Amino acid sequence: MSSDGSLSVGVDWASGSWVAVAFGAAEFDHADVFAEIGDLWARYEEVAARVLIDVPIGLIEEGTEGRACDDLARSVLGDRSGTVFTPPVREATRKRRYPAAQRVNERKADRGLSKQAFALSDGIAAVDQLLQNVPEAAAVFAESHPEVCFRAFAGEPLAYSKRTAGGDAERLRTLAQFDRDAPPNLQAAAEATAGHEVAIDDVMDAMALAYTARPGPGELRSLPPDPPTDAAGLPMQMVYRAESPLTEETE
Repeated sequence: MSSDGSLSVGVDWASGSWVAVAFGAAEFDHADVFAEIGDLWARYEEVAARVLIDVPIGLIEEGTEGRACDDLARSVLGDRSGTVFTPPVREATRKRRYPAAQRVNERKADRGLSKQAFALSDGIAAVDQLLQNVPEAAAVFAESHPEVCFRAFAGEPLAYSKRTAGGDAERLRTLAQFDRDAPPNLQAAAEATAGHEVAIDDVMDAMALAYTARPGPGELRSLPPDPPTDAAGLPMQMVYRAESPLTEETE
């Protein structure tokens, strides 16, 4: 594994585990699965140039206005817009039970909380605490979203859900168009994570984030282009790689 701080890492949170795919400067390096975000950071803190992760970074404390990045992501995803969940307010992510989190969200933001969004709370809270407590991690981590990355690589919204055979084929084809070595890289990543309770589509999501993180064709951009920060100073954005912006906003 690289030891010179040159790894580009994509991380997908799935079934309570963190699936990581890492690229070196020019090629696939490795894939691994971690039980805790702290374990993942310990592995990469000395060797990663950038870590893109698919949980919300930058949280609303209170108020009815949501995150602009979520709205913009939905606007560019077409039929896949439903994959973007509105995250809980920060206090709600710390609640262990859904009814308690729901009450906090209603009190602080005057809106309900979907069970899908609540299911992400443990991962959101873990990353939020890490980035607030470890400035070095905050300088390396950024939020992304696999569907936004695939949308940017494909040049158009995808047609199928990732949890279908057509969706798997569409996403692998999209990665292969971006990098012809993507199919063997995915096979290597799948073999490296075999034995863990992670699905191939989760490994593919992590790989899409890693390709986005790795320097390559296009520019690293964000939704929105000039992201606001939350009360803890964390940017509220979704990062993607593309030749041109996904939205008409000025980059």
